[in-house]
Amino acid sequence: MLASQRQEHILAVVRAHGAARVADLVVSLDVSDMTVRRDIAELARAGLVRRVHGGAVAPDAGGRPTDEPGFEAKRTWAQDEKRAIARAALATVEPGQSIALSAGTTTHLLAELVAATPALRPLTVVTNAVGAADVLHRATPGDDRLEVILTGGVRTPSDALVGPVADATLARLRVDRAYLGVHGVDADGLTTPNLAEAATNRALIAAAAATTVLADHTKWGVTGLARIARLDEVDVLLSDEGLPADARRAVGDATRLQLAPTTTPATTTPGERP
Repeated sequence: MLASQRQEHILAVVRAHGAARVADLVVSLDVSDMTVRRDIAELARAGLVRRVHGGAVAPDAGGRPTDEPGFEAKRTWAQDEKRAIARAALATVEPGQSIALSAGTTTHLLAELVAATPALRPLTVVTNAVGAADVLHRATPGDDRLEVILTGGVRTPSDALVGPVADATLARLRVDRAYLGVHGVDADGLTTPNLAEAATNRALIAAAAATTVLADHTKWGVTGLARIARLDEVDVLLSDEGLPADARRAVGDATRLQLAPTTTPATTTPGERP
């Protein structure tokens, strides 16, 4: 088992029960005491757990920028920008293609647009997003011109299916383009708070001939624990006109930048300065 998978298991136990004992983790992970303590130390350095004698507990309350909000909370942020980005992404989808959609609120909007556009069929959509798969399936009962492939895996707070099952499925597939949602992006690349989700997103990128990242301007400067990819490892960063000038320069130096026009003023996430 990879270190990222062990650490994700430890986080899951802490989040479910408020604490995790080293002795119990040694048994459930089938690794040494030293390995578990090393993993807890890594998570503590990232601020995701607090080390205590004999194990780890949940960190003190009071959200950090590396926390991962749930899907319903995130879908209320930057709604106009996300819709504009989804519309711009839809314009790049062609009938007869196979595409992949990661989990995320903007990719979910793209799934809704794909489902509502019969002219794009036949189309194959591979996704690790439970909600996106449901939207696509409900839109086409009995219509085999829109094929939906759900990867399987372990569900995260952002409704992504991740982990070894999802990664193994993606390793066997090839698609024309992946559309990737991210938690944060900066000059160093794309990140997420979820270690297993980062690995599955890397598998999505590897399965695609080209990758478009869907990230509204509020994602710029946000960083998560786990790195997904460098900017120069993706083909297009699709954002909105609210993206600041310094971000535009940084992205443009690494990959192709496309800005989706919005008809309303740029919005910010709760607590963020305009």
